[in-house]
Amino acid sequence: MRKALRWLLALTVLIGTLGTAGAATAADATGTDGTTDIKERLLSIPGMSLVEEKPYTGYRFFVLNYTQPVDHRKPSKGTFQQRITVLHKDVARPTVFFTSGYNVSTTPRRSEPTQIVDGNQVSLEYRFFTPSRPAPADWSKLDIWQAASDQHRVFKALKGIYGKKWISTGGSKGGMTATYYERFYPRDMDGVVAYVAPNDVVNKEDSAYDRFFARVGTEECRDRLNGVQREALVRREPLEKKYAAYAQDNGLTFKTIGSLDKAYEAVVLDYVWGFWQYSLVKDCDQIPADAKKATDEEIWSSVDTIVGFSAYADQGLEPYTPYYYQAGTQLGAPTIGFPHIEKQYIRYGYQPPRNFVPRDISMKFQPAAMRDVDTWVRHNARQMLFVYGQNDPWGAEPFRLGRGAKDSYVLTAPGMNHGANVAGLVPEQKDLATARILDWAGVASSAVQADPQAAKPLAKFDAKLDKRDVQREMTLRP
Repeated sequence: MRKALRWLLALTVLIGTLGTAGAATAADATGTDGTTDIKERLLSIPGMSLVEEKPYTGYRFFVLNYTQPVDHRKPSKGTFQQRITVLHKDVARPTVFFTSGYNVSTTPRRSEPTQIVDGNQVSLEYRFFTPSRPAPADWSKLDIWQAASDQHRVFKALKGIYGKKWISTGGSKGGMTATYYERFYPRDMDGVVAYVAPNDVVNKEDSAYDRFFARVGTEECRDRLNGVQREALVRREPLEKKYAAYAQDNGLTFKTIGSLDKAYEAVVLDYVWGFWQYSLVKDCDQIPADAKKATDEEIWSSVDTIVGFSAYADQGLEPYTPYYYQAGTQLGAPTIGFPHIEKQYIRYGYQPPRNFVPRDISMKFQPAAMRDVDTWVRHNARQMLFVYGQNDPWGAEPFRLGRGAKDSYVLTAPGMNHGANVAGLVPEQKDLATARILDWAGVASSAVQADPQAAKPLAKFDAKLDKRDVQREMTLRP
C-alpha cells in the first residue's frame, strides 16, 4: 500500500480441507467437547458463513464472511459482509489476530507471532477494501474507530471457541491498525506486536523524513538514487512520450489524479522513498552509477522497477482508495523536500491524498485522531511491542513510549527496511521480544521466564506458510 507507493505502509507481513483424512494429525478436528467439528463451531456463530476451506498440512484453513454493521454506533442502519480467514491449529493454543490494514490473503499464511507461539491465526480484511465494502458505500463510516470495532466484534464472536490468550499483530498499516484497536479496546488482547507502524502525529510537520533521507544508507547510494530521480525529471519530455505509449498499450487512464503529467511526477518523486522502503544498501549496485550518462531506457527501467508507472493511473489507485481516503481524513501523509532537484523541474511536489481519491467522495481531515492515539500509547501502553527497520522511511515518525507505559518496547532492526521483524533484531533484543511474545501468549516455559535467551519460536519455519514478502503494488503507502 505503484510498486513502491509512498504513503502506504504496504508491508504486508502476510500472514482445508486438509482433506478430512489429514485434519486430525496436528489440527484438532473437534471442539472442546470432543464431538463438534471446528467448521461446525465456526459456522454456528450468528452471521458467519463459509466461502471455502483450503488444505494445508497440520492446519484447517477457512475463508469466511462475517456480517458486520456498517455503523457500530447504529447497528440497525445496515450491514455488510467482511471477509476473514481462520488458520486453525488447536483450540488449546493461543490465537494471533492479524490484519494488513488492506485486503486479506486467501492463501494460508502465518505471521511471525503466530510462528513464535505456534498458535491459531485469525486474519481480517479491513473495511471498505473489496469485497468487504458496504453497498452503497458511506465513506464517512471508514474511520479507525469503526475498524477497531470490527475487530472487537470478531474477537467477541470467536473468543468462545478460541479461549486461550490472544495477541494482535500487523505490519505497516496493519501495525497501525493493531495499535488503534488496542487504544479503543484495551481489554481485548493480551499483547500487541506492531511492525513498522508509522505515527504521523502532526500531519503538517514532516521534517523527520527530510532528516532521514539526508543520512540513510551511504552517501554513494544516496547520490546514485538522487541522480536518477533528478534525471527522470530533467528528461521529462522524452520519458513522458514513452509513458504515454506505455499507458495506451496497457489501457491506463488518469482521471482521478488529473493528468499523465501529474502521474509521471508522482511516480518519480516516489523513487527514493520506494527504494529505501523495499530495498537494502546492498541493492544500490543495481542503481545507475552516473545518471547523466545513463540512457533513457535505463532511467525508465530503474524508476519502473522500484515504483511502477501504473501506480498513479486510475487502475493503480482504485484498489487503494480506502487507504488514500484514510490518509486524507485521519492517518496523515508524509511530505518531503527534494534539495537535490532544482525547483524548475518540480511542478506539483508530493501531492496530497485528496488527489488520489475520486472527487465524488467527500474528505475532511481530522487532526485530533492521531494525536489522541499517540497520547494514549505514550501513557497507557501495556504489553505492546513496536518493531522498526533502521532504513525504513516509515520509521522516521515512530510510536514512542512514555512513563505510563508498562511492559512495552520500541525496538529497531539494524539495516532493515519495511520488512523488519523480530528475527532481524540484534540477538539480545530478539531474545527479549520473543520471550515477551511467548509470555503474553501464555506459552513461555519456565526456562524462558527465567532467561530470555532461551526463547525460540515454538513452530518450525515453513517456507510457504511463513512467507513474509513486503507487498509491492505501490510505495507511498504504508
